[in-house]
Amino acid sequence: MKKIIIAALVGGIILFIWQFISWTISGLHNNMQKYSPKQDEILKYLGDNLEEGFYYMPTVPEGTSMEEGAKLMESSMGKPWAQVYYHKSMDANMNVNMARGLVVDILAVLLLSWMLLKMGNASMQTIILTTLAVGFIGYLTDVYTKSIWFETKTLADLIDVIVGWGVVGVWLGWWLRRK
Repeated sequence: MKKIIIAALVGGIILFIWQFISWTISGLHNNMQKYSPKQDEILKYLGDNLEEGFYYMPTVPEGTSMEEGAKLMESSMGKPWAQVYYHKSMDANMNVNMARGLVVDILAVLLLSWMLLKMGNASMQTIILTTLAVGFIGYLTDVYTKSIWFETKTLADLIDVIVGWGVVGVWLGWWLRRK
């Protein structure tokens, strides 16, 4: 039990540190948070016209027939479109958000460590490749699948998977194989 707890704590911290570096120091995700010189005007307009929520535009109101939805899609081809995550009030409580992120990372590595220990006496290579595979599964089924539909760039997220889960895999390969 002690081995899996230490594996999860250290692995979660490793993943958390990489995520921090990736989103802050490295600038890897800068293209996901671009600046607009018209941001104040845009935010005012959104505040006057939207309730808090996630919007995809253009779309049809709930209850619209499939035919009407298809007509909108056809008439929208080649025209601008947008996704908007709108919040009425910014609450960037970094301490709570960072604590939640760290807990999630520790829990993810705990679950992975549990699976790896069920494999018996896995080799270092098997542990690293399995750890990377778990990261790739998350990337492919969430981030990449969304990028197909919403035309987003995911290279930074792919780098996060390779570096973050790769280093965690090295840690787990070393730690879990110790007697």
